[in-house]
Amino acid sequence: MFTGLIEETGTVESLKKSAQSAQITIQAQKVLPGLRIGDSIAVNGVCLTVVSFNRLRFTVDATAETLRRTNGKGFLPGARVNLERALRLGDRLGGHIVSGHIDGTGVIRFAAREDNAVSIGIAAPASILKYVVQKGSIAVDGVSLTVSGVDDQLFRVCVIPHTRQETTLTQKKAGDAVNLECDLIGKYTGKLLKGNSQSAGITVDFLQQNGF
Repeated sequence: MFTGLIEETGTVESLKKSAQSAQITIQAQKVLPGLRIGDSIAVNGVCLTVVSFNRLRFTVDATAETLRRTNGKGFLPGARVNLERALRLGDRLGGHIVSGHIDGTGVIRFAAREDNAVSIGIAAPASILKYVVQKGSIAVDGVSLTVSGVDDQLFRVCVIPHTRQETTLTQKKAGDAVNLECDLIGKYTGKLLKGNSQSAGITVDFLQQNGF
């Protein structure tokens, strides 16, 4: 489990691909102290397991499912990646609950300066947008962000100066793909309501009539 608060950006050193999976080696600094084999690290929001490491780098395995669901270019040698170690019990939850299980990818459509922030518009498929709500949370390449607007084609987020400095988000340009993970609570709620609606008659009208 993660929070979406990036600890540092690392650099992909190598990508060794097999028929469907891959092994990725990443140069890093801050996430290495105390690291152990089997630990989880979010790489651009993707929860991956450490299989080896030394004082300069660590290596993770990526399955076929991981490669299908994510932005493959983000793992190419030389790419900068957002890194976060797994949340420890008792740590502050400063972002939101992030599982590291990517729902799919979106495409950056625009980035516009708004005083001290940068507003980024990201197009996404309907299967993702249905879980995106204004002022809700979403993880973009592993970064916990608040949704500032959403319609049936894209959503917008605002990136503050600290986030710009500590992540790769504003290094992206229009047309670049990013990994997206919707809010975990929203996905479970949607699943439960969909399942119950067929048997219990739960509809939007029913929820409104009962104060929701």
